[in-house]
Amino acid sequence: MKRLFYIVLALSACLSSIDMSAQAPSRRKAMQEKEKEEAGEVLSVRAQSQFSPSVDMPVEMKWKRDIYRIIDLEKEENTALYFPERPVGDKMNLFSLIFKLAVENKIKIYEYNIDGNELLTDDNVISPKDMLDRFNIYYRRKLENRRDTVIVIDDSDIPSNEAKSYFVKEVNYFDDRSSTMNSMIEALCPVLHRTDEFTYEMTKYPMFWVRYKDIEPYLSQTSVMTSDYNNATSVTIADFFSAKMYKGDIYKTTNRLNRTLAQYCPNDSTMKAEQERIEGQLKAFEEGLWGIEKKETTAAAEEKTTEKEPAEEASEEKPENSKRIGRDNQGEEKTEVKKETKKKETKVKSSSSSRSKASAAPRASVRRERR
Repeated sequence: MKRLFYIVLALSACLSSIDMSAQAPSRRKAMQEKEKEEAGEVLSVRAQSQFSPSVDMPVEMKWKRDIYRIIDLEKEENTALYFPERPVGDKMNLFSLIFKLAVENKIKIYEYNIDGNELLTDDNVISPKDMLDRFNIYYRRKLENRRDTVIVIDDSDIPSNEAKSYFVKEVNYFDDRSSTMNSMIEALCPVLHRTDEFTYEMTKYPMFWVRYKDIEPYLSQTSVMTSDYNNATSVTIADFFSAKMYKGDIYKTTNRLNRTLAQYCPNDSTMKAEQERIEGQLKAFEEGLWGIEKKETTAAAEEKTTEKEPAEEASEEKPENSKRIGRDNQGEEKTEVKKETKKKETKVKSSSSSRSKASAAPRASVRRERR
């Protein structure tokens, strides 16, 4: 009996060890997922503590206008979003940050439609694998926990040097709650600039749309260099966007015909005039909202005062005869004016004749002495 008891005890111990070894991978995986979730929560809390997120846009608005801009990274004002060209340690540019967040499934990326409109809905979400295959970006798959495969991309394979522009959707709206005009970025779309192997022509490939609210906590932790003179990276990408340090040209506005500026502007000059007209409309609406009038500068005011002074002096030096024109006896005044003018002419003639006589007298005396 004792022998049988020991045999049963040994079998139960073996079965429990086998059960524990089978449950170990699942428990380990659950613990890892829990740690990732906690890390994500800590990241968002830390980001919110370091950077105050932008104000949420109200649901109901009395006035709103959507503006689409092109941020060209080759312009000096926007080069902070391009440096460094390749990731170097913890330093990376805007595209590298968005690209890594998308591949690691930390943010959602949305399909870029042919018409250029963004649909930030779950039906329009694309997977990172489809995005990588579409743009021929090299990656490898790594097996994790003997079941799940993870996409791994080296920093050298990230095409951050080709992302030289962005499409930005900017929303200008009037907030009834605070009675203020606000402007915020709603979505970003990186654009790859690639040259054709045969024609060597530059072609632009819009990749995907990403919601700005999703990447804002991460942008608040990424610093950029905004000057060639001062190489300190003290400004974050979130501050760069919130302070509107970027410069972007308008290429589209939300309209009922869904047309871009290039579709109804035949040349560059008309497009430039249309961009200035739209910018002027935004400024005019904000100024006219509270009846703000444009004040003249001090220099302009001084110029106007200097222009008025000689006019006033000229009006004071006018002869009294011009003031008499408004009287009833205009004929008598005209005769008086004529008489005065004749007297002046006679005075001028007499003075000239006297001068001629005076000049002629010494000539006569000289001739007499010669004789």
